[in-house]
Amino acid sequence: MSNRLFQGVIHQMRDAIDRTIGVMDETSVIIACSELGRIGEVNESVNAETMASTDTFVLNGYTYKSFGSRPKPEFAVFVSGTDGEAVKYANLLAISLGSIKQYYDEKYDRSNFIKNVILDNILPGDIYLKARELRFNTDVSRVCMLIKITNKSDVSAYDVIQNLFPDKTKDFIININETDIALVKEIRNDIEMKDLDKLASSIVDTLSSEYYIHCVIGIGTIVVGIKDLARSFKEAQVAMEVGKVFDTEKTIVSYDNLGIARLIYQLPTTLCDMFLKEVFKRGSIESLDHETLFTIQRFFENNLNVSETSRKLFVHRNTLVYRLEKIKKITGLDLREFEDAIVFKVALMVKKYLSSNPVKF
Repeated sequence: MSNRLFQGVIHQMRDAIDRTIGVMDETSVIIACSELGRIGEVNESVNAETMASTDTFVLNGYTYKSFGSRPKPEFAVFVSGTDGEAVKYANLLAISLGSIKQYYDEKYDRSNFIKNVILDNILPGDIYLKARELRFNTDVSRVCMLIKITNKSDVSAYDVIQNLFPDKTKDFIININETDIALVKEIRNDIEMKDLDKLASSIVDTLSSEYYIHCVIGIGTIVVGIKDLARSFKEAQVAMEVGKVFDTEKTIVSYDNLGIARLIYQLPTTLCDMFLKEVFKRGSIESLDHETLFTIQRFFENNLNVSETSRKLFVHRNTLVYRLEKIKKITGLDLREFEDAIVFKVALMVKKYLSSNPVKF
């Protein structure tokens, strides 16, 4: 559609600008030109690297100016000549065509529509009207994933992910900011959360092994209906933030699997402080040394089994019992008792939550 849009403008301007003018895309193919016979030609003198320039540049008797709304310029205008007039025409054409393209995208582009939906930039009453205008299927199952890039790379993660999901009618890749990319994927009705975890894992593995791009992924819940996509996206954000607090080693965090961590994350900090003071009346959690906290962690991981925990810690069973008695003496909680163990486990998570001071959405 952009080709027809640009050709219409070029056709109207060719009489006002008495020179050869046109537009080429990021693959160096001429998609619009005042000389109709040149449409479809490949301009081998211009490549993606030269198009990345934000200034006008001159090659083989033509003046070029790149434009586009994506992270890298998608198009470049060209004007025959290398004089000041050519530079002026190139700049004017780039500004005009860039503005027209942006307006067209905002009015008709599905990706922009989805971006506005997940970011709550469109009124609920307008969502279905816009969807009908774009002939957008509103009754299929979709899920939002938030992909956060954690290291710098020369390769564009956005482009890589776009190549992984080439079906632009069903899957939408959206740039949120410099580090965050949203994937809105259409899925079948029989897809389960474990399948989404596998998909997210394949994204992480591909980015890491082939392009040395490291990332973490938050997965929202599956929703039916376009209006609930904003909720799925917010859940993906919450999953990522909660994962940063409670599952720092995980690269994939699903909102459905947050468990009690999600509940703690939603509690007011004042309530959390009160809870810690009530639990540790006899002694502060800070009075427990690193070795004792490590022992507690292993004890929980082994389902409160004294024999199994002592074997994993390579200590005598009596040594572990002594450490548990010491914890009971300090805190008043016997971790061998199920109820006390639950209280202590929750208290440790609350302490971790307060120490992290996470950003709320």
